Amino acid sequence: MPPTRAELDAARGRTLPDVLGPSLDVLFCGINPGLYSAATGHHFARPGNRFWPALHRSGFTPRLLDPGEQELLPSFGLGITNVVGRATAQAAELTPEEFREGGARLARLVAGTRPRVLAVAGVTAYRTAFGQPKAAVGPQETVIGDTAVWVLPNPSGLNAHWTLEGIAGEMRRLRESLR
Repeated sequence: MPPTRAELDAARGRTLPDVLGPSLDVLFCGINPGLYSAATGHHFARPGNRFWPALHRSGFTPRLLDPGEQELLPSFGLGITNVVGRATAQAAELTPEEFREGGARLARLVAGTRPRVLAVAGVTAYRTAFGQPKAAVGPQETVIGDTAVWVLPNPSGLNAHWTLEGIAGEMRRLRESLR
């Protein structure tokens, strides 16, 4: 059952634990948890979010995973985190300072976990968090230690500029670069 209005309201400000494992190929990074994700405890959980279908269509997973199966990701060399940990109804509720602090936290997390690629799903969030105002979707010149950085389209259903196939295509391009 989907969360109730009361459960969604109670989820405001919560954080979700990162999904991590050893020897990650890609650490996917969302902007911040939405209230639906915080209420369920699963990343990219809101119906209509295209992360899980795009992940499968891109070839990263052999089948479509449900958000409740997020703990399987490390077995595929994948993980999930967020730029900002605080759950909100909309990313617009976050401050530039929270994004910058999130970028610094991500740099520390990446230095400790050493994934091959950090893939930030949201170009505006990446631009603010890492001080890269001209960044575009795709591979970045920035590296964190030995970790390459990619920017992917935000998979939220609210991001009408990108279709599911377009998002999956960018994920596929990232996956193919790992070869």
